[in-house]
Amino acid sequence: MDTWVIVLIVVVAVALLAVLALAMAKRNRINGARKREQARDHLREAELRAAQAEREQAAAEEQAARARRKRAEIEERIRVAEHEAVQRAATAQEHASAAEELRAKAEKLAPGLADEHGRYADGRAAEAAGPDQPTGGATRR
Repeated sequence: MDTWVIVLIVVVAVALLAVLALAMAKRNRINGARKREQARDHLREAELRAAQAEREQAAAEEQAARARRKRAEIEERIRVAEHEAVQRAATAQEHASAAEELRAKAEKLAPGLADEHGRYADGRAAEAAGPDQPTGGATRR
């Protein structure tokens, strides 16, 4: 072969390699730009989701705080109601004890008087007795 053909082949090969290198570099730049754009999109999406997560977290904490407040209020109402019930029971017991003491004093002062006032000696009301037991009252005919 002639020298000029060999030189021509080498020049064409070098030119093809240069064009190929330029095309690869351009493709790499385009791919890099595309990847950077995707990365920016991902960062924007991440920021949006982080903000949404913060809002949801704040709402969840607020809801939990409301629930704890309500529970505390309910527990306080329960404590107050139980305390009032205990006080009423104590008051009832005091009244029952006082009534029993007064009945005992009345019985000591005038035995049998409780029977005349619609009560048996053991303190039960005569109205609570059955129909076969005397009530201590007179009947009219």
